[in-house]
Amino acid sequence: MPRTDQLAGTRARLLAAARDEFAAHGMGGARVGRIAEQAGVSKERIYGYFGSKEKLFAAVISEALTEHATLLGPPSGDPADYAGRIYDLHRRNPQLLRLMMWEALHYDGGGLPNEQPRTAHYRDMVGTLSDTLGSESDGEAASTLLALIGLAILPTAFPQITRLILGPAAGDDTDLRAHIVQLARRMVSSPGEAPTFGYTPIE
Repeated sequence: MPRTDQLAGTRARLLAAARDEFAAHGMGGARVGRIAEQAGVSKERIYGYFGSKEKLFAAVISEALTEHATLLGPPSGDPADYAGRIYDLHRRNPQLLRLMMWEALHYDGGGLPNEQPRTAHYRDMVGTLSDTLGSESDGEAASTLLALIGLAILPTAFPQITRLILGPAAGDDTDLRAHIVQLARRMVSSPGEAPTFGYTPIE
C-alpha cells in the first residue's frame, strides 16, 4: 500500500498540474489527460483522488482562495494601502485571478462549491473593514470592500482595457499603483473632510 506521504505527494502534484491547466483553459477546456501527464500519473488517479474533473476544479479553486487569503490578509489598517496590497498580489500572481475569472464563467452566478464558508470569510472581512472605517453599518463596509477590490484588480483582470485607456503609460506599474491607492484613499474619506492616512491632495 502507498504510504501517506506518497499519497499526499501525488495529490499535491495533481493539484499543481490542474492549477496550470485550469488557469490556461478553464473548466470546459481543461483536459484530464494533460493534467495526468503533467503530474506523472494515470487519469484514473484523478478520479480516484477527486471523483470528477469538476470536483478537481473545485479543489484547485479552494486551494487558490486559501492561498489568496493568506497572502493578502484582512482589510485592517489603512484601506487605501489594502487596495495597494490587492493590486500587488494580483500583479505578482495573475494565475489566481485567472482561476477566479474561470470560476465565475463556469458557475455563471449559480451556487459555488464551499459557498457557506467562503461567505463567512467575506463576512469577517466586511466586519474588519467596518471596524477600521467606523462604519455605521456592515452594508456600507461591504460595498466599500467590493469597490476597493474592483478598483485594485481591474488593470490585471482586463489588461487590454488598461492598455487602450492608458496607452504607453499602461506599462508603468508604479504610477498606476500610486493612483489606485490615491483613489482608494479619496473613496474612504468622509464627505467634506480631507482624506486621511497622510494623503496629500494633487494641486
